Amino acid sequence: MDEKRKHPRTEVNEPGYVSSGGSVMHCVIVNISAEGAAIEVENPAFVPHRFRLVMANDASEVYECRVIWTKKTRVGVSFVDAA
Repeated sequence: MDEKRKHPRTEVNEPGYVSSGGSVMHCVIVNISAEGAAIEVENPAFVPHRFRLVMANDASEVYECRVIWTKKTRVGVSFVDAA
């Protein structure tokens, strides 16, 4: 499989939260790069198209995200600028 990413992903396996419109869902951040991440969730159907990804270990670390792909319980997101 050809690597299409501009930035290499770092495997992290850290807890995090999907936050949108006042609701929060637990997730596990599987890998992360400067441009995006892959997360594991219990039910991807409940992940909104755009949301904030909050790192559980450092709540000051927040990323505005857009869903790019979903495969089973894994969701790939790209980071977008909060404008």
